[in-house]
Amino acid sequence: MEHQETIIRRGFGLKQEILPLLEASYHSSLIERIKASDYELSIGDLTICLAREFGFCYGVDRAVDLAYETRKRFPDRKIYLTSEIIHNPRVNSKLRDLGIEFIKGNEKSSSTFDSITKEDVVLIPAFGTPTPELELLKSKGCVLVDTTCGSVVAVWRRVERYAQDGFTAIIHGKYDHEETQATSSRATQYPNGKFLVVRDKEQAKKVCDFIFGKLTKEAFLNEFSETASTGFDPEQDLIRVGCANQTTMLSSESLEIAEMVQSVMKEQYGVDELQNHFRHFDTICSATQDRQDAILKLAGSGMDLMVVVGGYNSSNTGHLCEISLQFCPAFHVRDADEIISKDEIRHKLAGKPDIVVTSDWLPRGKARIGVTAGASTPNRVIEEVILKIVSCAGYSLEKNLAQA
Repeated sequence: MEHQETIIRRGFGLKQEILPLLEASYHSSLIERIKASDYELSIGDLTICLAREFGFCYGVDRAVDLAYETRKRFPDRKIYLTSEIIHNPRVNSKLRDLGIEFIKGNEKSSSTFDSITKEDVVLIPAFGTPTPELELLKSKGCVLVDTTCGSVVAVWRRVERYAQDGFTAIIHGKYDHEETQATSSRATQYPNGKFLVVRDKEQAKKVCDFIFGKLTKEAFLNEFSETASTGFDPEQDLIRVGCANQTTMLSSESLEIAEMVQSVMKEQYGVDELQNHFRHFDTICSATQDRQDAILKLAGSGMDLMVVVGGYNSSNTGHLCEISLQFCPAFHVRDADEIISKDEIRHKLAGKPDIVVTSDWLPRGKARIGVTAGASTPNRVIEEVILKIVSCAGYSLEKNLAQA
């Protein structure tokens, strides 16, 4: 039987069939009860306060649904994921339990792209996949199920337009993040398409310094040797630029970086010529923005402690912890297992790769503890963290559920 390229993006109409499995794996009745109680749960001296926006976003929901529907639709086919579908270890583990094999990522198996045949099914994760990989998959004639988030696709369109019009895409993001790699590859589809990935304001300042003539070409290329498109020439490729960003970055920083670049281009070329040298469109996804706004409001309302739940390689989760630390102590934990006891908690340091153990983390006496979670964290995992916090504080939640 001949197979032609097939890309599925809208699912298979099997949501009702997979719903019981999704609810068993990810649903939390406790979280629903807390939300119904104005997002607060009080037990003795402890008050747990949920952010108004947290956890699974629409794009993540869609990606997970498509993965489960794909397994249901093709029960006897080999199914691969090009990398982690989202940055949450619980979700990726559940997909492995369904027999889905990972080609790249923390859940890596022995499978490679060479393992894929036209009889197989391949899932593209919510982050998308770089264009060379996509073309390779298309050439195999296998069924492709594309779970790429719509917000990510919107950034791709913007970067592609920059490349078509001769503008270099300056992308605020983490170069080794799957989404940023997929996004930057969209620029190089075009003959003169160029990109430059900047990690933070410090790197953005170096871009501005070069444009102003304050940084040498050699120093620039040393700084960005691994985060710029092949053959990048700053003397030519920074004359016309357009700003974009990884959708899960800290929105305030993305906007500041765009303003920095706009300011230097305005000074260099003048207001009348600015549109010929600079473009910018805010490409932070609405779910990321909503969660950042919610944590600003919650952490700034008088919390004694913030606990942020999500995978340690989740960009948007890490930024929620960074925001929280502006107001009170905050800990980014992967799941409930990281809460070792009332005296010790294992957590990821904000803005750093280090996983550390901190003592005396839980406030004594009356305390308001805020809880939020990144966009790839299931409610079940958030529930388990809350239960562990309550237990460490010396309370039994079962006796208080009727009042929750």
